[in-house]
Amino acid sequence: MVETLQQFASDNYAGICPEALRAMEDANRGSAQAYGDDPWTQRAAEAFRAAFQADCELFFVFNGTAANSLALASLCQSYESIIAADIAHVETDECGAPEFFSNGAKILVARTENGKLTPAAIRGFALGRTDIHFPRPRAVTITQPTETGQVYSLEEIRAIAAACRELGLKLHMDGARFANAVDSLGCTPAEMTWRAGVDVLSFGGTKNGMAVGEAVIFFDRGLAEGFDYRCKQAGQLASKMRFLSAPWAVMLETGAWLAHAAHANRSARHFAGQVAGLPGIEILFPVEANAVFLKMPAEVTAGLRARGWSFYTFIGDSARFMFAWDADRGRIDTLAADLRALAQDAAG
Repeated sequence: MVETLQQFASDNYAGICPEALRAMEDANRGSAQAYGDDPWTQRAAEAFRAAFQADCELFFVFNGTAANSLALASLCQSYESIIAADIAHVETDECGAPEFFSNGAKILVARTENGKLTPAAIRGFALGRTDIHFPRPRAVTITQPTETGQVYSLEEIRAIAAACRELGLKLHMDGARFANAVDSLGCTPAEMTWRAGVDVLSFGGTKNGMAVGEAVIFFDRGLAEGFDYRCKQAGQLASKMRFLSAPWAVMLETGAWLAHAAHANRSARHFAGQVAGLPGIEILFPVEANAVFLKMPAEVTAGLRARGWSFYTFIGDSARFMFAWDADRGRIDTLAADLRALAQDAAG
């Protein structure tokens, strides 16, 4: 058995949470119908509808790239466009998948201070040009939480949704860490989505403790027309669907999805509290979910890596630390202690 020390470079580093693993083991007992016609998938669908208090239409895909890209493709024609923040994952980290699956819909990138779109930015794109030479805006996508780890408030989402309705645009939410945002705001899934005006949600399971699998949820069932065919064409229709859906059923029914997100968020706040005020160290963005971005001197960055710590440096050349469902308090304290020692040495 290979064991490695826990790292905080990404919540994708974490293993499978016990509830998801147990669900997959239970689904593995015996056979079941294929392609989603199994009891587990039906049970998961009902669990989603209960959690969101809505008669929504939903689909399971393997990963976040597929969830976001296929959802956006379902909202746009090839000659239309999608308004997104400049650091949105669909713009910076999907390898052109939204454009590919939509047969060419263009992403219109709005410059932001913190990764958040505003109604003003949306109106600027939607009303700036209306001639036939410009790809007609059709959809807006917001990332919740954002790539900087900040959370759109309910008021901000409602304001964006109102602008979308005014302009005839559809609103998609990239919820790769949706559970962390729900915990952060202390609201219900319904309050943050369809009741606020969101049309389609990509709900991330992988970063919430699952091995694989994201859910695409249409609150307007009419928008889901043909989405099953999109999934099949894109290689996202799982033949043994129960292994994608079973973890969702158990996570939602037991409340584990929210409990794990709450732990991850608490872990981020704990780490931020440990390093706040250290000489030469700046917390770059408010810690509102499970991410902490630190601006550090080059020698501190190099020193942490020399001590065996893994992390990414991006967005303002900051170091990003992510905390998952299984974040260990002792390991977090060790990281903070190493950072403290290096910062004090660098400060002289």
